[in-house]
Amino acid sequence: MNRPTPRIPSQPSDPTAGPLLPTSYSLFARLTDHRTIGIQYLILALVSVILGTLLSLLMRIHLVWPAWPLWFHGPILPEDYLALVTIHGTIMLFFVLTTAPQAGFSNLILPAQIGARSMAFPILNAASFWLTAVALLTLLSSTFVPGGSAISGWTAYPPLSAVSSAGPGQALGMDLWLISIALFAIASTASSINTLTTIIRNRCPGMSWERLPLTVWGWFTAALLSIIAFSVLLAAILLLLCDRHAHTSFFLPTGDLVSGVIHQGGDGSPLLWLHLFWFFGHPEVYIAILPGLGLTSMILANFSHRKVFAYRTMITTTLLIGFLGILLWGHHMFVAGLNPFASSAFSISTIAIALPASAKVLSWLATIWRSRPQYTTAMLFSLGFVSLFITGGLTGPILAQPILDEYLHNTTFVVAHFHLIMAMAGVFALYAATYYWFPLITATRNHPGRLLSEPLGRLHFWLTIIGAYAVFLPMHLTGLAGEPRHYAQLTGIPGPGGALSPTGLLLAHTIPLNRFITYAAIFLATAQLLFLFNLFHSLRKGPFATSNPWQATTLEWHPTLNPFTPLPASDTPEITVHRAPCHYSSTDIGDAFLPQWVQHTAVQPSIEDTTNAKPE
Repeated sequence: MNRPTPRIPSQPSDPTAGPLLPTSYSLFARLTDHRTIGIQYLILALVSVILGTLLSLLMRIHLVWPAWPLWFHGPILPEDYLALVTIHGTIMLFFVLTTAPQAGFSNLILPAQIGARSMAFPILNAASFWLTAVALLTLLSSTFVPGGSAISGWTAYPPLSAVSSAGPGQALGMDLWLISIALFAIASTASSINTLTTIIRNRCPGMSWERLPLTVWGWFTAALLSIIAFSVLLAAILLLLCDRHAHTSFFLPTGDLVSGVIHQGGDGSPLLWLHLFWFFGHPEVYIAILPGLGLTSMILANFSHRKVFAYRTMITTTLLIGFLGILLWGHHMFVAGLNPFASSAFSISTIAIALPASAKVLSWLATIWRSRPQYTTAMLFSLGFVSLFITGGLTGPILAQPILDEYLHNTTFVVAHFHLIMAMAGVFALYAATYYWFPLITATRNHPGRLLSEPLGRLHFWLTIIGAYAVFLPMHLTGLAGEPRHYAQLTGIPGPGGALSPTGLLLAHTIPLNRFITYAAIFLATAQLLFLFNLFHSLRKGPFATSNPWQATTLEWHPTLNPFTPLPASDTPEITVHRAPCHYSSTDIGDAFLPQWVQHTAVQPSIEDTTNAKPE
């Protein structure tokens, strides 16, 4: 049925006055504006994910065709492969999966979702971004120094990371890696303090804790974890730098032989680094995924036109996942010689976190059960998030068993597990957020926000989810076959008398499956070109969105909180929240929704045309 084109709000009479943008065009106002900072974070994350994806493709190609020469470089040597592993993991974990959801989208959306005009500390907010940018440049610069990038992986285990002569890249390259992560830790801690203060102090009237959207609860819990986890990581990095340059022995045991040199001095222990690093490392998984958990709940409810099932329980499970997330770092150390009692304790706590995670899955299923969902691209990516979260989570209890982890530890089985539940699920949440909030991202003083193409978005979703499973499901099989995750070559590993060693024979049998994984990885990466085309085309030529194209109930869609508002800042009334989000119902004239800011007790029918904004 043909419907009229959605109405585009009239342009403000004073284009320099908008409630969410700086009231002047000064450079300082622009640099400290939370929307500007949020977009800067997202641009940084976009550049980072492109670089990280290219590095992963080089790794996959080298595993299958080890003699393939890299342009302007030549053959990829084992130390080059380990450098690719290190930089890929560092970029993706820190500068994509942490930066985009926790700093990028929170700056763009969080103030509006709680009815605030800005973040609590604008100057600190801007400083956090620029410190993050310096950290990324420092990391990338390590590629061009003598010896190249660090080769110790993103975990940087000592004693190899503590001794400059341990191998190529372990001198200046390792120092730059440590400095980069230290700068990132400082920036993330400052940004998290800003986030917590904004949520606690800047909520509008009526926005009680129980009325906060679940996305805000995700940002709140992730910020708490960030302050704790990154503070410990920063301390560990400072101790490691002291071992490298101040001749201390926090992580170096006496008599340790590294590259033909016996360490003399204090009696340190590499286990101390493992405890400190993984006390950060496992909460980092939830820092990356918690905002996605909250967004998934809200999007599923939005496009199913249902309330979130067991809303208070979902708040509780978010906090519980954050709390348990800092108690189970030891399951990364089952093969490191832990006390059996400690291993059992960490195993039980790891299995325990499956309870709140399962409660979230049940809530999602109950929310969409027997509804009539509208399968927009944002909805599809949220459903994809649920699928990946379940699939990746199923292998978690397996790795939580010390006896099973002894065999699977450091194999590609672990790579498949954390790429599904953290990397791919996290990326699907970012895609859902981009398609859902694109009208708010692109809105300016001069024109309303635009929409991404829904047909291209749906095609992008199906290609991406097929590619994701094609890459990472077979990795479970290669891991079960015993393939180590850091081996630079799977063929020609010699044994006695020139014959293949047992390891070489074992890994040679995984080559056909690895070749399939590499083809699938190339397919998955190529599919993302569709998103990039959709993104850049829609930035300039995408259809204009209405003020609330998805019939959402949360405050970021309030007309006067939109950067393109028909009212100057002086005429915007104070915003008051009257209820929790996700109030939907069905009436004789169709679905209806009641936003948080509407005072009426009766559900308001959705009379604004949204044909182009919300495809059926």
